[in-house]
Amino acid sequence: MNDIEAPLPPDDLGHRISEVFDLVGALYRRGLRKLEQGEEVEGVSVGVRSVLTLLHRYGPMTVPQMARVMTLTRQFVQRMVNDAAASGWAEATPNPAHQRSSLIRITADGEAVITAILAREHALNRQVGGDLTESELRACARVLKEMLKTFDHADLD
Repeated sequence: MNDIEAPLPPDDLGHRISEVFDLVGALYRRGLRKLEQGEEVEGVSVGVRSVLTLLHRYGPMTVPQMARVMTLTRQFVQRMVNDAAASGWAEATPNPAHQRSSLIRITADGEAVITAILAREHALNRQVGGDLTESELRACARVLKEMLKTFDHADLD
């Protein structure tokens, strides 16, 4: 194993991870602005978009389940679910596993709107340059997942 493949000492790792956090922060802010521009097109807020994406990908979920996945408060997710329901994009259904926590499911209108949003975002993502390889993207995802584990025990409520 050469030096570039060896694990970094904690001090060096800390500095390099700070650089990654800076880049992730800039990427997040720019990406959020781009998503907010989409709100003008589809009329879907960033928060509602997140709820619809979860329901589209994983099927019916409870608000607490969505909050855990998104690492957001249940109260915020509930507001986004309420907004989605008010627009006819999601609805509460009985939860056979838990009487007090309804399952939220996406409606046909919600499927149509999130499919359009995801298609627009996919077209944008296709424009990423740099001739990135599968192994580079896997390594990037692995690094970000390790960084995310640092905050696994953060209190969200």
